[in-house]
This record gives sequence, structure tokens and C-alpha cells, in this order.
Amino acid sequence: MALKTFRPFTPANRFKALPAFDEITKSKPEKSLLVTRKKTGGRNNHGRITCRHVGGGAKQRYRKVDFKRKKREISAIVIAIEYDPIRSARLALIEYTDGEKAYILAPVGLVVGMKVSSGPSAEPAVGCALPLSRVPLGAGVHCVELVPGRGGQLARSAGQVVILSNREGGYALLKLPSGEIRRVHEDCYATFGQVGNVDHMNVSSGKAGRSRWQGVRPTVRGMVMNPVDHPNGGGQGKSKGGGGRQHLVSPWGQLAKGFKTRRKHNTSDRFIVERRKPRK
Repeated sequence: MALKTFRPFTPANRFKALPAFDEITKSKPEKSLLVTRKKTGGRNNHGRITCRHVGGGAKQRYRKVDFKRKKREISAIVIAIEYDPIRSARLALIEYTDGEKAYILAPVGLVVGMKVSSGPSAEPAVGCALPLSRVPLGAGVHCVELVPGRGGQLARSAGQVVILSNREGGYALLKLPSGEIRRVHEDCYATFGQVGNVDHMNVSSGKAGRSRWQGVRPTVRGMVMNPVDHPNGGGQGKSKGGGGRQHLVSPWGQLAKGFKTRRKHNTSDRFIVERRKPRK
């Protein structure tokens, strides 16, 4: 995937870098795989804001993606590569030999006309889903299950890839994009290859309006607020934390830097072989 840059005729175009959509082959989605998506505006069922800076934006419809790859030992052909407004990755529309259609995440190198399949006997080729016990060591996979049959949960965003480093005792050792090494049962399914749209991380909107189209509202720094509105507010001019030297915190007083939010005794700790940040 390539990025489009623009001549700086306007301030918005000066630093704008947008996706070129070269890989997109179908403009309209498959109607049978669409679901309406209601916007919440960041509010819960009581009408209270639980997620700030959310609201507005263009209307979006959810594409039902087959993360479980339920049809095993049946080959399918890629008939289109589509855009998904909700996720950073592209989608591949596949059609099985019995006529059923489904969406999967489009990995790098998957093009229209290629065949994909899922199951223990599937070949380790781009877009094919197979158990970790059948994946060659050192291979890159994405859309990895954490529990057999639950569906892919790891490495689903654009450009993500997980490396299978070893297998021992019925478990596969996976090196995640964060650097963490985690044990996952070897019966869990994973899709061969790296998630496409690799240049997504280099996209620059160029203007605030494009963020508003995506449903992102403006964010105001706590330091420029008044003391009544934020713990960091107040003070004469620039000041760290309301004129004093206290640590920067959230609007509700939780430390913003260095505070560990992960539970000390998490049930999944036994599956983590090496943390993403080694303990000093």
C-alpha cells in the first residue's frame, strides 16, 4: 500500500498523507454481511459519558468478519479486497465452493483470484488458517486465537504480525508485536501472513476536520483548565499540576505517568513467558 501526498496549496494539504487505496477492488460492501451500527456518543445506558472525545462522524456499517474461520477443509477464492471504515485493516471478500461468502482480514500479498482455506490440512500459505501445531517455526501469523474455538483476538490491526518462536508441552511460544512472549495452546488457530495496510501508521490527516468525520471530538489539555475543572488546572502561566509540583493526573486524580493499570494477580500471568518491558 502507498500513501498519497499533496502539493501544499492549503495549510491542510501541507502535511497531509492519506492512503492511496490501490489495493481496493470493490467500492460497495456485500449487503448480506452488513449490520447497522448505532453510535453511542461515548455514553452508557444511563446517558453518562464514559468515553470522552467521542461523537459525531459519518455513518458507518459493521462488516461481519469471520474470525473463527468456521468452514474447515473447504477452499475459497478471493473475489474482492474492500475498505472497512471501522478497522485499520483491509477486508478480503471470499467465496466458498458451496457459494457462501465471508469476510476475512486481508494480509499482505493476498490478491483477487487466490485460494484460501482453513483446517489442519491447510497449506501454510498467505490467508490460510491452521492450528499453531501445524505452523512452521519462525513463521509470521496474525488473527491468533487465545482459546481454541473463540476466534482470532491477537494481531488484528493493520501491519501486525506475530512470530511463532517455539513449541513445548502442548503450547506455542509467540512473540507479540509489543515484544511480549506468550504461551498459547497449539490447538488455537492462526492465519498465515502479516495484516495488510502496513503504511496505516504513517497516515497524517492534515486537518482536524478529518478526525471529526471519524467521530473524534477535540481534546483539551488539563493544564489549561481551571482548578475546578481538572486537578492540573490553575496557576500563573505554564505550571506543572496547578501551580504546584504534584504529578500529572487524569481528571479523576489517577496518575497519568508510570501508574500500572494491570492487575497484580491476573489469571493470564501464567501464560506470559517474558514481559514486553523486562523488570529491572
